[in-house]
Amino acid sequence: MQLKNLSTEVDLVLPDDLLWSDEHNWSPTVASTSYLVTGALLIQSATRQAGRPITLVGAPDMAWVTRATVEQLRVWAAAPVGSATGRFELTFADGRAFTVVFRHADSPIEAEPVLGIPAQDDGAFYRLTLRFLEIF
Repeated sequence: MQLKNLSTEVDLVLPDDLLWSDEHNWSPTVASTSYLVTGALLIQSATRQAGRPITLVGAPDMAWVTRATVEQLRVWAAAPVGSATGRFELTFADGRAFTVVFRHADSPIEAEPVLGIPAQDDGAFYRLTLRFLEIF
């Protein structure tokens, strides 16, 4: 798996065993229902144009990354989304690619030291959860 910063063209390799936990929990269709004063049911439906969540979760014994990777992700997540910044291309091992931004409304990055103690160097390993939104 790879995350590419579209403003700098820098690639960051991520573990292929990160699980897309909410892959099938989203629908591209949004709808609302209401009743008119006549009692008729009104259904308004449309297709969402963006905003699919992509949450990547590492199992406790898999998908570890180094502290250096966590720090790079943290720097990237701190960039505001603009026309030239904060946009990334996420490419899965199977070739699927998505243009994403970090999901700032939620915690975009969670990283927990594997050993349970604060890491002392950039090579220490972390369990990782990443939260993105797909944009078009």
